[in-house]
Amino acid sequence: MPWLQLILETDAESADRLSEQLSEAGAAAVTLNDSADQPLFEPLPGATPLWSHTRVIGLFPADTDMDALVGSLVREYAPEPLPPHRVEPLEDKDWTRAWMDTFKPMRFGERLWIVPSWCEPPSPGDVNILLDPGLAFGTGTHATTRLCLEWLDGQALNGKEVLDYGCGSGILAIAAAKLGASHIRAVDIDPQALVATADNAARNGCEALIEPLLPGQLPPMQFDLLTANILATPLIELAPTLSALVRPGGAMVLSGILPDQADAVAAAYRPAFEVGPSVEQDGWVRLSGTRT
Repeated sequence: MPWLQLILETDAESADRLSEQLSEAGAAAVTLNDSADQPLFEPLPGATPLWSHTRVIGLFPADTDMDALVGSLVREYAPEPLPPHRVEPLEDKDWTRAWMDTFKPMRFGERLWIVPSWCEPPSPGDVNILLDPGLAFGTGTHATTRLCLEWLDGQALNGKEVLDYGCGSGILAIAAAKLGASHIRAVDIDPQALVATADNAARNGCEALIEPLLPGQLPPMQFDLLTANILATPLIELAPTLSALVRPGGAMVLSGILPDQADAVAAAYRPAFEVGPSVEQDGWVRLSGTRT
């Protein structure tokens, strides 16, 4: 069926209010988009950041009386004026299929692939991870995840004990398991991330190798390899703790770092690691090193 879009240009503070009003007005769907090409970095667990210039879009059937609907919004929004808005038609199409068509298998390094469930692995003999795009951070599309996956693809992981700190969807833990690691502790402060990691590990047949844990559940031991794709501030704050979790001669890879933060993060780990050159991709940086 054909649709109409009611598009409102607003700010982060008003976006939630408008979203609720559109839903109450009978919108079939409400979406929020960036209206000013503003970068939005990875949120901390539990946070829902919005752009300072946010476009709120309500989707309505084509026979909706949009003049009456907008009039009701004006009255509800009073005494403030309703933000700038417009109504546009939306072509009828299979939106589920259109969404699926935007995601294709992605290769990282020489042999590692992320494959959506509706796609055939393009190279069945390589290492294929089945993971659908969704709300969990870490589906391979973000530069920080790509940087870590490409690094993991180049490591010799057979028989290694791995710690994935800040596991998100579990993608790095699953990659380590499929690349030969013997056991992976996947740690996150968000219980929902641990559920997502367990579900994705089961989908990929490596649930026996991956142990999702809260930080306080981590056993007192050292690991052969550490991955931490979080953010610069917690990476710096956690540097003594994470450094102590890697055995001498072990390796670490860190991401979630902006270019102007790389020197500070590297300095925090240099007391314990020989830190190699940084690698940048799409405005994000990866650091890696060897425990001394």
